[in-house]
Amino acid sequence: MLELTDVAVSYGSINALHDVSLKVETGSIVTLIGANGAGKSTTLRAISGLLRVNNGWIRYEDQDITNSAPHKIVARGISHVPEGRMIFANLTVHENLLMGAYLRKDRGKLGQDFDFVFNMFPRLKERAKQVAGTLSGGEQQMLAIGRALMSKPRCLMLDEPSLGIAPLLVKTIFQKITEINQSLGITILLVEQNANLALEVSHYGYVLETGHIILHDKSPALRANERVKDAYLGGG
Repeated sequence: MLELTDVAVSYGSINALHDVSLKVETGSIVTLIGANGAGKSTTLRAISGLLRVNNGWIRYEDQDITNSAPHKIVARGISHVPEGRMIFANLTVHENLLMGAYLRKDRGKLGQDFDFVFNMFPRLKERAKQVAGTLSGGEQQMLAIGRALMSKPRCLMLDEPSLGIAPLLVKTIFQKITEINQSLGITILLVEQNANLALEVSHYGYVLETGHIILHDKSPALRANERVKDAYLGGG
């Protein structure tokens, strides 16, 4: 569904990604793991059109989307839940979800999608009229995912969904990520510092280090890899 070939991205004179190549198969969950500053978020932002690709190309469903405008990427079926959630803090939960459907033409079907999101995240239904900035971190993450789902994506990119969330809610969020993949068939590209969790829910993984992919394999194989265990999983 999604393929990056020799992608390079720079912040000014600093090279953030070097010749990154990866594939995301339709219907799979693929994770990117690595230390802070490894280039994980940069990879997602390049796919979303938020950062300019200096070299290489990005293909989605056999179409070149390299350096396309972000709104065109969303219209093609890729939704990005950014690190830090980036909800509209002054809008209500309901209004945030409505913003997720901004590009949709089938306005008559929004009701069933609201129902779907509220069934998946009952807390959001309870707080539909509440100003989003007053939600807890976990609830804001649920809202950010729900907002992305309102655009009816075929590919969902999640950047650090466990960041700043209570451990109990982290478990809930990851259960929902699996549910979104299995029940809706949505392909997921997941960036997550909690490598244990990421490799537990994903099918395939890539390890990024200083802008380079240094390892990639099926997730169970990466979990068993001594190098990965030592560096990212708390040792053997």
